[in-house]
Amino acid sequence: MNIFLIQEWIEQGHTIENFYTDSAKIVIILDNASFHKKKDILNKIETEMPNIILEFLPEYSPDYNLIELVWHSAKEYIAHRLFESVSQLEELLIRLLNEGGLIIKWERKIKNKGNAVYGSSANFMEY
Repeated sequence: MNIFLIQEWIEQGHTIENFYTDSAKIVIILDNASFHKKKDILNKIETEMPNIILEFLPEYSPDYNLIELVWHSAKEYIAHRLFESVSQLEELLIRLLNEGGLIIKWERKIKNKGNAVYGSSANFMEY
């Protein structure tokens, strides 16, 4: 990926010498899933892609991770239903997640693994 960014940087008339200090930074926000914290991958990103900045959400903070609320809402449509096939389940998920069929209850409470209950933050998306 970095090679494409460097190539674009040079095509815009910049020099490779100032790519790492002057080019745009890419910030990726991650939760604390164990696969996001593999040391070999983190080291590779740090050494080979210094313009990529990884920011981790605080532990046990589903209120900041909006995908948790999306999955909670999607599970309400799926739970306690019998699907005749995997493709039928897949069709429902596509309709819910890709075609706007999912109604998200933003005021819903989310439980984390520590069983603490957090209110979802409707103000999180305000600027």
